[in-house]
Amino acid sequence: MNIIRDGDVIALQGHCRVEDAEPLAALLHESPGATLDVSACESLHSAVVQAILAFGVPIVGQPAEPFLASLLIPALARSATAGRPKV
Repeated sequence: MNIIRDGDVIALQGHCRVEDAEPLAALLHESPGATLDVSACESLHSAVVQAILAFGVPIVGQPAEPFLASLLIPALARSATAGRPKV
């Protein structure tokens, strides 16, 4: 699993595949005040992106992968500041 929880921080590491979406959603559901750390993330499957969007979780960290760092993570972070939807 590429998802590690440490208190109120949920870290995504490596290549987050489709099978990581459900465990991530479960963790985000159990931890409404959690923060998502993406600094060690190398790729995100669209199902993982949808889970992040659904929970509007605050994002910290800067991944090394250029697409994630310059486009995807900033868009997800903006989505989180727009308001957290009820799930």
